Amino acid sequence: MDLIILDNQIESFIIDVRSNDAFMNLKGLGELAQKMVETRKNDIFPLVFLLIKLALILPIATATVERAFSAMNIIKNRLRNRMGDSWMNDCLLTYIEKDIFNNVDNDLIVQRFQKMKTRQEEIIDDR
Repeated sequence: MDLIILDNQIESFIIDVRSNDAFMNLKGLGELAQKMVETRKNDIFPLVFLLIKLALILPIATATVERAFSAMNIIKNRLRNRMGDSWMNDCLLTYIEKDIFNNVDNDLIVQRFQKMKTRQEEIIDDR
């Protein structure tokens, strides 16, 4: 049923856009999406607009996943094959977001670790 609705929207959209001068000379899906919002065609053809948005987002989403897998191959190599999921996630996060972590002052990290209780002290304190 949804496929029939989508087919009808696409057919109607093509007919409507071909007869509208505002949609002439557009270059790329980005401009098409912008023009749809400006002319409020995104409300008239919501499924077509959704398809265009998905087509615009797909390369970014794919690149992000590929970067994560590439980082995982770097982090979890043959020598670190027994790494647990939690530790690997932490390592991946710091590797993938290294631009953010490079802005963190190392002295602040050292101070925070120095203020933390050791695991042994926590066990003794809880008794």
